[in-house]
Amino acid sequence: MGNGQKAQMKRERNAKQAAGNANSQLKANEAAKNIVCQICRQTFLCTIRTKALEEHATNKHSKTINDCFPGFVEMPKK
Repeated sequence: MGNGQKAQMKRERNAKQAAGNANSQLKANEAAKNIVCQICRQTFLCTIRTKALEEHATNKHSKTINDCFPGFVEMPKK
């Protein structure tokens, strides 16, 4: 096994590891989208603020935040 082959194997191994890390972050982001608009079914991250949801409700649907997101409680800042 020459140096060129070892280097290629290392590049392939590093590429697989990098791809695995990127996919896990995407999966985590998808799992965190647990706030759903009841009108259009658009999902939002759990860290979204009330102001952004109010804007969505009024601009997209001309409704209140309680109409689109019943039972929404904003997470306290840490």
